[in-house]
Amino acid sequence: MWLKSALAPVPLSGWPMNILDPQGPIGAADKTILIDSIAIMLVIVLPTIAAIFAFAFWFRQSNPRAVYRPDWAHSGRIELVVWSIPTLTVILLGGVAWIGAHQLDPAAPVAGTGSPVRIQVVSLDWKWLFIYPDQRVATVNTLTVPVGAPLQFELTSSSVMNVFFVPQLGSMIYTMNGMVTRLNLRADQEGDYQGLSAHFSGDGFPDMLFDVHVIPTLGFADWVTNTARSDKILNADSYNKLAQQSIETTKTSYRLADPELFGKIGSQKIPPGPGPQLTTDLAKPDSGVSNAR
Repeated sequence: MWLKSALAPVPLSGWPMNILDPQGPIGAADKTILIDSIAIMLVIVLPTIAAIFAFAFWFRQSNPRAVYRPDWAHSGRIELVVWSIPTLTVILLGGVAWIGAHQLDPAAPVAGTGSPVRIQVVSLDWKWLFIYPDQRVATVNTLTVPVGAPLQFELTSSSVMNVFFVPQLGSMIYTMNGMVTRLNLRADQEGDYQGLSAHFSGDGFPDMLFDVHVIPTLGFADWVTNTARSDKILNADSYNKLAQQSIETTKTSYRLADPELFGKIGSQKIPPGPGPQLTTDLAKPDSGVSNAR
């Protein structure tokens, strides 16, 4: 499902999610690995397809030059070709994947312009919470970052395992309850993009999309100032309400009252959620959660 969504140039939400149109160095490197891998595989696929048509044409019934050899059983030369080409393909393909994967270690720092921006990400059922601990603000289902700046993500989950993915920036990474993963990215072009959940996590999974706004550095400072004026405060109590299973349709902003909130979520000092339930069950009075559909 994620591949279908990621390849779509314009999804229903209106923002692009095209992995072949990267907007940062990690996304560009991912595109290179993808294209190189396809090219290597085509080295064996295309000759095989051509050989199928060549054999069918040569051994057609009307060709008198085609020799019928009912007792033929083995050819060392043919065996050499049949096994050497796939072996070389696997070696080359494995080398590209191995080297590329190590060069794109998610935790490796990414150079950029300006000061790095720390962003703490929590995957909820079924929404995304973005915490900016240094700016003391937080948002739901919308991620705003300055162009060219190193983006240092710390990620965890409020309940079940999930996957954070911005196709045009690159590098899917898992979010898991009780642990923190790290991801470094950079956005090189201003614009609006789309992020998504790339791992099924229950009934509300298809709606786990989030907007990504890449804005100028000065514009980011203004955005922080305006967001800090929100009348909503994010602390343990408001987080517990936010963590209840629902499909969030609004892009809510918060003032961050507790800069240690993410650490408490990741270390399970704030207990994790129960995990996904059916959306039909969320409407029941005794479920303790609300149905946002």
